Amino acid sequence: MHESDDASKEIFHGRMPGDVVLRRRRLRIHRLRRSLAVPALFSTGYGNVGSSIYYALGVTALYALGAAPLALLAAGVFFVLTVLTYTEATVAVPEAGGSSSFARHGLGELMSFVAGWATMLSYTVTISISAFAVSGYLSVFFPTLSTYPANVIFTVALIGLLMLLNVVGVREATTMSVVFAVLDLVTQLLLVAVGAITILNIPLLISQVDFGTAPTWGNFIYGISIAMVAYTGIETISNMVEEARQPERTVPRSYGLLIVAVLVLFGGISVVGLSAMPVYQLPDGVYTTELATTYVHDPVAGIAAKLPEPLNQIFEPMVAGLASTILLIAANAGIMGVSRLSFAMGSYRQLPRMFSQVHRTFRTPYFAVIFYCVIAAAIVLPGNLGDISDVYIFGAMLTFTLAHVSVIAMRIRVPGLTRPFRLGLSPRIAGVEIPLTAVVGGLGTFAVWLLVVFSRPFGRWVGLGWMLVGLGLYVYYRRSNRLGLNETVRLAARPAPAGGAESSQAGRAVRTR
Repeated sequence: MHESDDASKEIFHGRMPGDVVLRRRRLRIHRLRRSLAVPALFSTGYGNVGSSIYYALGVTALYALGAAPLALLAAGVFFVLTVLTYTEATVAVPEAGGSSSFARHGLGELMSFVAGWATMLSYTVTISISAFAVSGYLSVFFPTLSTYPANVIFTVALIGLLMLLNVVGVREATTMSVVFAVLDLVTQLLLVAVGAITILNIPLLISQVDFGTAPTWGNFIYGISIAMVAYTGIETISNMVEEARQPERTVPRSYGLLIVAVLVLFGGISVVGLSAMPVYQLPDGVYTTELATTYVHDPVAGIAAKLPEPLNQIFEPMVAGLASTILLIAANAGIMGVSRLSFAMGSYRQLPRMFSQVHRTFRTPYFAVIFYCVIAAAIVLPGNLGDISDVYIFGAMLTFTLAHVSVIAMRIRVPGLTRPFRLGLSPRIAGVEIPLTAVVGGLGTFAVWLLVVFSRPFGRWVGLGWMLVGLGLYVYYRRSNRLGLNETVRLAARPAPAGGAESSQAGRAVRTR
């Protein structure tokens, strides 16, 4: 009995190789309650994806100018293709983890880590960019927050507060998040409707686009890549699949509604915005728009301010207050998402135990929360929204590319896998149905990733540095614990007594090749 206990301790810390059953006892499998239907999945997904227009429109217009709606539309094509890929993979493998989970089944454990580590960069930058955007919208009430370094100091303090709340265990209420997401959706619909009636000018929109000059082709192409920031949060619904009721039905419907809502609203807001703040030429010959200058940090508030009186006096503070709230929720969701994914990766022994260590008192993954919040705060320090966006695009495009490749690989490796939702346009090649939507989507997201790597120094060095540090950590941890780099080792764990976090120190190790 004592000998078995000693063996149990040794295998958990990785000092005994081989397949070993540690404890001969029945383990209770605790699962999340499947209670979320389409409205809850859609509203939560929209709360994350929909909030991104509050910062993405300005930085997209910075490069694409009057062609910003076209850049958003082009990026929207890859958004749709990526959502389709996530839908097939999520309902085929209904477990949290998103791209990391897909890669495990399609490409193996090493690529699962790469996808998961890239996703954690995206989550981390979501914290950065959402918190940074809060300062822009609050500047409607406190003008000092529109200037550097006041906006950076405020953002770092806000991230610190969210970090403290998540360490202590104070979490946002799901119901409250849904309520604010619905309010946000309604407000954006009203803003588009009112703007279409009062300031929409189709001839003006057409006249201010002169490809090759305003914008240049290079800037327009880069504007498309920047527009990808507008689709932050695609993984949200996928990561909630274990809580979804009848995921084979609710997940595709939720993603379908998300596609329609996002494309319609983002397109509507962008054309109204460029009608209100058209492109003009400066004395030095440079073309610009107030969306990319005065209102680059709070573009939707700028649209509200340009409405005719008294509508502007109603909408501007309303948009500023609601945007600040929904962005705050998105930043907190980023903290929860990255800490949850970090915990999941720890359960597959992809990260050292400290990343999934649970605080004895608060029962929260405190190290993961602190670690990623510190990184998020560091990314904000330059105070440049474009640089922050570049880092997000690096992580997100790598994540999406691996998701597309993983779906194709799963078609090859496990063709008999039950797929309640199956991508169409899948010609049979060498006896395997290859989804062309995943091929096109993967090529597109990979091209955008390469664009960031070769043309954006801040995004390149932060992104590559993050990936290299992660890979080094993974290889060292795996080798020091005598685990193969592509070996899947799952720790079957018991949940902790309170706080909702699982304990990674109980159960058995299950090893597969």
